[in-house]
Amino acid sequence: MFELLWLIPALPFAGFLILAPAGSKLARPLTALIGVGSVGLSAALAFAIGIGFAVSPPPGYAYSQVLWTWVSVSGFRPEIAFYLDALSLTMILVVAFVGFLIHLYSSEFMADEEGYSRFFAYMNLFVGSMLTLVLADNLLLLYLGWEGVGLCSYLLIGFWYKDPYNGYAARKAFVVTRTGDTAFSVGLFLLFTSLGTLQIQELMQRAVQQWGAGNGVAVAAAALLLGGALGKSAQLPLQTWLPDAMAGPTPVSALIHAATMVTAGVYLIARTHVLFALAPPVQAAVAIIGAATLLLAGFSALTQRDIKRVLAYSTISQIGYMFLALGVGAWSAAIFHFMTHAFFKALLFLGAGTVIISLHHEHDMFRMGGLRKQLPVTFWTFLIGALSLSALPLVTAGYYSKDLILLETWESPAGSPLLWAAGVAGALLTALYTFRMVFLTFFGEAKGTADRTPGIKMTIPLVVLAVLSVAGGFMEMPASLGNVHVFTDFMHTALPPVRSLPVLPGADLMLEIDAALAPLAGIILAYIFFLYRPRYAERLLNTTPGKLLHRFWFSGWGFDRVYDRFVVRPFLWFAGVDKDDFIDLPYSGLIRISRMINGALIRTQTGRVRWYAMGIVIGAVLALSVVVFR
Repeated sequence: MFELLWLIPALPFAGFLILAPAGSKLARPLTALIGVGSVGLSAALAFAIGIGFAVSPPPGYAYSQVLWTWVSVSGFRPEIAFYLDALSLTMILVVAFVGFLIHLYSSEFMADEEGYSRFFAYMNLFVGSMLTLVLADNLLLLYLGWEGVGLCSYLLIGFWYKDPYNGYAARKAFVVTRTGDTAFSVGLFLLFTSLGTLQIQELMQRAVQQWGAGNGVAVAAAALLLGGALGKSAQLPLQTWLPDAMAGPTPVSALIHAATMVTAGVYLIARTHVLFALAPPVQAAVAIIGAATLLLAGFSALTQRDIKRVLAYSTISQIGYMFLALGVGAWSAAIFHFMTHAFFKALLFLGAGTVIISLHHEHDMFRMGGLRKQLPVTFWTFLIGALSLSALPLVTAGYYSKDLILLETWESPAGSPLLWAAGVAGALLTALYTFRMVFLTFFGEAKGTADRTPGIKMTIPLVVLAVLSVAGGFMEMPASLGNVHVFTDFMHTALPPVRSLPVLPGADLMLEIDAALAPLAGIILAYIFFLYRPRYAERLLNTTPGKLLHRFWFSGWGFDRVYDRFVVRPFLWFAGVDKDDFIDLPYSGLIRISRMINGALIRTQTGRVRWYAMGIVIGAVLALSVVVFR
């Protein structure tokens, strides 16, 4: 079964190769069958391989498949090769299955849109690129998948390209993430010149053998890889592209935020964890950036009116939790939260899409309200996703993954009470902005009428993801709730366990109680301020500090303004000054000469037949003269 591993990314690519040239020539049902079916087959094959891996694991809990040598130059031999272990298996299961559900949802959601075939072609390319990224055996192939998801994000965010804002949002995503991609590419050059390979497992072995902890080259290489991760995963200071990425269709938002692009940075750090362990300052920076990002994005989410922008800032915040876990060495906890986050965030985006399309593409939550009775299935599934995002204790997947991160942040030697406190504060904020969204959208007075209910193709993904948003957490439970460690035990075959400091008896239970009380407090505050006594929130907002903070947080803490003033404008000014530099002179000269010759030839085209005849005679005489007198 393992020899079929290559088909997992190949099937979505095959769907793309069929749909891209076909365009509108294919009937929409056939387009949907190819687009959805190719990803569905990929997901089914991933599950079959996953079962085989669990029942009869390969030697060393890892399997390598080499298809062919990509390049062979002076000892540099990167291959088109895939590597399957617990980490990459978890990633492909989530990417392929959640991607399939989003594709199925899209077949109905996008049914009336132009460019139906183009949409599914881009989506298939997106999933194929992400699967290539997580299965890659070497960093060069990983980088190919990395660039593939970046290209697809540009194409899909700007899918409705007739609206200029959508084109702007697509370009912004491409340019901002390109900043991180540049750092990543430089890091690849540094790693190869220092260690002589880009094959990931061999690279990690050589790094341990040649570099000690704190080695300068290791620190530089890890910092460069971190730069790439910050861009793709929208973490400080490269987070500004993600809220504007909501310009794309809602299924695109679900795919980008839940299972593909924004988790690429998390995967990169987890896959190269050995390198980050050799660079303690960089690993500490990962934790600090994650903690800061989860708080800043949480405050911004609290002020948004657009339901999709709330979820966008929520994604930035939840990825911050994953970075926090990676930074304290809780590698498995980060991947566990990646999995649960994929379930409940895909569910929330798809639920939001159902609300939006039923209200004629209305995004403003303050123009919604009362939809729980009009869209009951959407309401209950959305509520389950919101509870999981808020980490409702005991019954949601989000609680168990977030609790594990907070517990290991406290117990890890690389953690600290301050980082733990940031995580707990973020949990309260998450519940507060999430249930603000729920109460404004589904409760209170109805401000619009939902005239379209979701069909079966949109309902099935909502129900399945709602089940996973609850059941997905029970494979990893703390000692006080059954001491189940199925997920981390499996993940420890690929990632090292966190080194825990001894804690006082009963401390774990107290930490779990604190982690449980924070989201409950957030839900209660949201109920008071946005449902029971909304005038309290209005009074607070109408104060001078309230207005200032609201404006500041609503704008994403002013990062766009700062970048525009200190990066974009100076760059454009310099480009204008430098547009006529000496390097352009030879090319400008060629252009002028070409124009002169063209002008002279134009003057010969007078339309007078006698002049043309005379020209032919003169040419013939010259040609004969050359022949006779040569």
